[in-house]
Amino acid sequence: MFTSTGSSGLYKAPLSKSLLLVPSTLSILLALLFQHYQKFFVYNLQAVKNDLQIWRLICGRIICLDLKDTFCSSLLIYNFRIFERRYGSRKFASFLLGSWILSALFDLILVEAFQYSFAITASNLPSGFLGPVFALFVPFYCSIPRVQVTQILGQFSITNKTLIYILGLQLLTSGTHIWVVATSGLIAGMCYTNSVLKVHQVLCIPRWMAKLFSWTLEPIFSSSEPTNEIRIGMGATVDIQRQQRMELLDRQLMLSQFVHVRRQRRHQGRIINWNRFFPTLRQRRNANAPDVRQSEQEVAAPPLEVSEEQDIPNGNVQEAIRKKEVKKRSKEEN
Repeated sequence: MFTSTGSSGLYKAPLSKSLLLVPSTLSILLALLFQHYQKFFVYNLQAVKNDLQIWRLICGRIICLDLKDTFCSSLLIYNFRIFERRYGSRKFASFLLGSWILSALFDLILVEAFQYSFAITASNLPSGFLGPVFALFVPFYCSIPRVQVTQILGQFSITNKTLIYILGLQLLTSGTHIWVVATSGLIAGMCYTNSVLKVHQVLCIPRWMAKLFSWTLEPIFSSSEPTNEIRIGMGATVDIQRQQRMELLDRQLMLSQFVHVRRQRRHQGRIINWNRFFPTLRQRRNANAPDVRQSEQEVAAPPLEVSEEQDIPNGNVQEAIRKKEVKKRSKEEN
């Protein structure tokens, strides 16, 4: 069955694979073996503002200290790998870098705004690569079509995007102040997607850096093409193959939507044509009622027989009987 995340595996998604392996491995090591080093990865905004510990903006926003956040964010990154296949690794990395920097700025603004307005202090925020993960929900909502899969109780529709939203909701409810990180990530994603103040041109990965990483790190994190799927990339370059794959996935989504709409229209058309060409039993009985009544009258009316009494206008019945007896006797005597 076709899913919103495309083909299985991490083929043509080396950056997503590196984000799945490296931060998850470091998070597990910090939680199990090197717990005394977790203090260096705490996302403490008060230490950043008062003690000018700027390095916490980097260390505290890369590695998750909570394994539940690590698991949920890894699942979301795996599902969001479709954007790396669609945009390319360089553009996808630029989006992650821009949303990561913008979300850090919005974290400081939101914490200061709530502390000044509502006296709510949030010194320690959830650590990890959560801002860009929430920022990816913006292009996911805007660019991925919604295809209905099934319905529950005939009212609640399950689509190809429902599981992703459930994972995001689970991640949103995993901590106390994670709503700050989620809000700043969504704002950063909207700013980068809509090119507010041309941030996509300022916060981007240079070409020379992208080539350097493609030569050094891409062979390490590259994955082979799945063998159980149809080969569709036959272009001369990797970009052409990626574009062909994205076009095929878009056509599959459009085809599934078209089949669903056509099936609904066909079902409605059958009901209308049935009522039009085959009227109900009551309508047929009402339409044929005069003929039925006429036939019933014809069947119920017995054949008329003319009696001898009817031949005698204004006659006496007893006199007629007497005459019959007289005629009968005269015939017997003869």
